[in-house]
Amino acid sequence: MNKRNIKVAVISDVHLGTYGCHAKAVNRYLKSINPEILVLNGDIVDIWQFSKRYWPDSHMKVVQRIFKMMASGTKVYYLTGNHDEMLRKFTDFRLGKLELLDKLVLDLDGKKAWIFHGDVFDISMKHSKWLAKLGAVGYDTLIVLNSMVNWVSQKMGRGKVSFSKRIKNSVKQAIKFIDDFEETATSIAIENGYDYVLCGHIHQPAIRNIKTENGETLYLNSGDWVENLTALEYNDKKWSLFHYKDEFGDEDLYEEDELNVKLPDMESLYQDIIKAAVTSV
Repeated sequence: MNKRNIKVAVISDVHLGTYGCHAKAVNRYLKSINPEILVLNGDIVDIWQFSKRYWPDSHMKVVQRIFKMMASGTKVYYLTGNHDEMLRKFTDFRLGKLELLDKLVLDLDGKKAWIFHGDVFDISMKHSKWLAKLGAVGYDTLIVLNSMVNWVSQKMGRGKVSFSKRIKNSVKQAIKFIDDFEETATSIAIENGYDYVLCGHIHQPAIRNIKTENGETLYLNSGDWVENLTALEYNDKKWSLFHYKDEFGDEDLYEEDELNVKLPDMESLYQDIIKAAVTSV
């Protein structure tokens, strides 16, 4: 496979260690590029839901691929998110080509790019973390059900459907949250004179120029590798959204693990819920 040389690649919300993660697709994408800088913008490993019961080889290969890229000269920034927030106690850690940070400002051809995960704007993360963790468990369960339904649907010659996308697109509260998130991120970026603001967290890939009475900035969101399978790329002084399915189709989207997957054990699920509630008090 011929690698594409690019200046910066940004991925987020991979959620390694969960059933919804398309690890083979992530590995295939990373294998296809040769970036000077790779930004892992939060929720790469899902520590919230991490379990020894589910860590397939394909997930480990993503980690190995990232280390291979560093060995080949790629500078890697790992920015912490809410699902891997435990890493925040090690912020500013540096090891060779790897840096662990909470946020990052890059100078790109004379313009400033402000990059962070985005959970800092999520009110549920500040006041109801246990509820956010419960929602993550429910989301992962929905993804498992969705995978099963789509597998059956494809066998019957029908198209695929995304339960979570339908919910997000139909619930007014979800739409308002996304709008508020983007408005907050861009207003702060404009106020601080950043030319670009890059986030993840909300799983909504986007590139949009935002103008206000105080100025303008380019808002970018790298999406996720659970549903959208997208990345942000910077090359030749411009940003673009990479869509895996446009480039590779359905290759490596369905792993053998998904066909044999079991729904989370209910007793274990209840314990996780109670633990999340107790630790949030």
